[in-house]
Amino acid sequence: MAFNLTRRKFLQSASLAAVALPLSKAVASESGIKRSPHEAKGSLKNETVVGGICEMCFWRCQLVGKKRDDRLVKIEGNPKSIDNGTSICARGNAGIKLLYDPDRLKYPLKNVGERGNPKWKRISWKEALDECGDKLKAVQDKYGAQGISVFPHGSTAKYPMHFFERTVGTPNVSEASFFQCRGIRDTAYLATIGMAPGEKVDMPNSKVIFLLGGHFGENVHVSHVKSYMKGLQNGAKLVVVDPRYSASAAKSDIWVKIKPGTDTAFLLAIMNYIIKNKKHAADFIDEYGDGFDEFATGIKEWTLEKAAGECDVPVAQIKEVADLLAANAPNVSIHPGRHVSWYGNDFQRQRSLACLTGVLGAYYVKGGWVPAVTPKVGKASWEHKEHDEDHNLNLNSDEELIHPYTPPGTPTELIRDAALTGKPYPIKGCVLWGQNPIQTIPGQEKMKKVLKQMDFVMCVDVMPTDVTMWADILLPEVSYLERYDYIKTGTQWDFAEKNQQYISARMPLAAPMFERKDQVYITNEIAKRMGYEKDIPVKSIEEMVDKNLKVAGLSIEQLKKEDGIHIREGKNPYNMPDDFEVIFYNEDLEDAGFPGIPTYIPVEQPPAGFARLLYGRVPVHTFNRTQNNVWLNKAMPSNPVWLNDELAGKMGLADGDEVGFINQEGVKSRTTTTVKTTPGIRKDSIYMGHGYGSANPLMSVGVNAGVDDTSLITKITVDPETGCHGMRNNFVKFIKDGKIIDIPSAA
Repeated sequence: MAFNLTRRKFLQSASLAAVALPLSKAVASESGIKRSPHEAKGSLKNETVVGGICEMCFWRCQLVGKKRDDRLVKIEGNPKSIDNGTSICARGNAGIKLLYDPDRLKYPLKNVGERGNPKWKRISWKEALDECGDKLKAVQDKYGAQGISVFPHGSTAKYPMHFFERTVGTPNVSEASFFQCRGIRDTAYLATIGMAPGEKVDMPNSKVIFLLGGHFGENVHVSHVKSYMKGLQNGAKLVVVDPRYSASAAKSDIWVKIKPGTDTAFLLAIMNYIIKNKKHAADFIDEYGDGFDEFATGIKEWTLEKAAGECDVPVAQIKEVADLLAANAPNVSIHPGRHVSWYGNDFQRQRSLACLTGVLGAYYVKGGWVPAVTPKVGKASWEHKEHDEDHNLNLNSDEELIHPYTPPGTPTELIRDAALTGKPYPIKGCVLWGQNPIQTIPGQEKMKKVLKQMDFVMCVDVMPTDVTMWADILLPEVSYLERYDYIKTGTQWDFAEKNQQYISARMPLAAPMFERKDQVYITNEIAKRMGYEKDIPVKSIEEMVDKNLKVAGLSIEQLKKEDGIHIREGKNPYNMPDDFEVIFYNEDLEDAGFPGIPTYIPVEQPPAGFARLLYGRVPVHTFNRTQNNVWLNKAMPSNPVWLNDELAGKMGLADGDEVGFINQEGVKSRTTTTVKTTPGIRKDSIYMGHGYGSANPLMSVGVNAGVDDTSLITKITVDPETGCHGMRNNFVKFIKDGKIIDIPSAA
């Protein structure tokens, strides 16, 4: 697809609605929609519409829309928001190009070709729903509810996921946000402090911010980044531990250029040094700690010298970090991270972060870890029905949990293995809802085999991502700008400034086009055809939102009157719960066959001639979901590979050279990208942005743009406690002009 978009044209197009008044100066109509009072007679109608919640990434900033003659022309942050305020990122601004993307799915489609190489035929909604209901019911009748698997992602996937999981009774649910992102973090903190941590550390009031692989500034979660920047502006020191000179590392006071996979060793040495030198929060630990003596004894082997050798970091730098944290405790922000599925030893690393926070006494204190005290809203959805619990893939032959600290659902690899072997039971139906497991799960070819052996594959999405090529029926969903659904609750990010809470609900900023439908309609219609009509909890998506708001004494109409956001007095987030404790030594973990204290588990190192493949976010894309967006593609159409500049010179590579890759198992990349030489990455690693290289030709902008890093992640490693994948255990060489180029050994 050819297009010509300069920065100037982008900014001009982003300002088309400049004639619309800001929300604060607009006049409220009876319907709650804001209109300009200065419309000239005979002019185009301009109005500001409230109630939007972004979903260009999962952070979900609060929005208003500027419309011209019923067409959405600009998106802005909601001035009433105490979360993101008027700020939104490039991706949020570019939501308009998703809304009006000509490649978006428009009609129900049936694959009359083969999976992976589809030929699409447009069909009616009735025909599509009849086939989905009949085929899924046939799978259930033949194999039981356990014969169905569900791969959901995003707010629209919750309602259908609950239908299949709670009402139909399939245990085979793998949600990418848990199993490929934050599930390890949440369960590790549950095993340490009894709750999932979220990202609410009190960075604005911190004296030291400690990030382990946190790419703030590249993830661009607006309110989160604002909180982080406020902390730096207020004088917080910044420590960043990362093999790469990330955007965060560029702002750091200390950048620890750590060897990949050794983070836990680094953390254990810091804690051992602090304890040995009696710089730990002894009073806090006496009152709230459990198993501290066993913990302190168990980590004694981790001297600064031992960690320096393992992590390839100077002894003096580890000591510098430890002294800085101890000197400023407890007002330190040890950030729990977000996407933490790295090496397959990740549960131990996340436990170490939680314990480090406890060693410093940095829970429920100014500048430390402080959970958000948010308002309560409803959760209207499908009710749990009684089901046979024997169909749990996570149970071994002795009826013991294989991965006892797994996030909600079933570990992805167990689902895929059962589907391919038929043991302990066949899995022959697949529902894909907003997730693209071709590009989110290691072992891409394995995922294709899983889908190929299914009796039926149903896919619901907004865009024709790679996995849609494997569907039998493909259903078009309304985008976040065209629907009601998600209720966002929270607090302001600077706890010390004021205590306020907010409640907002996603409301459409534009009317749906073509034949796109919402998740409640689609799920309910399938439920009817599968025999579950009497179990349907709500008749429409509006009813679901209103039911959930009613718990908080609100409604959709009331929120419209309040400019889309209800704000109320909050609660003091620094109040320590009476039953709070930090479990340094966890007997339950030990009883389950895992280390009771955080333990370093080495990972495989790159073979000769290879470097470790690392990946991550880029500021203008949210992985694959934004690759077809014209504005964002123009800003960053490819994912240049970071290569250490010294190595590049030895390899004969220069900035801008076109290269492909081959991994340790001989798998080659389908496409190429360009080289970015830099001293800002270790010699044993390369790095690229994730989500590029779409294979679906229906993605006319994103197809074959850059390299699909997931296609090179063929080695499957699994975190033993959680069953989540390790995503950074693959190694690559470069290919230029058809010739394979070895990477000189870092040693």
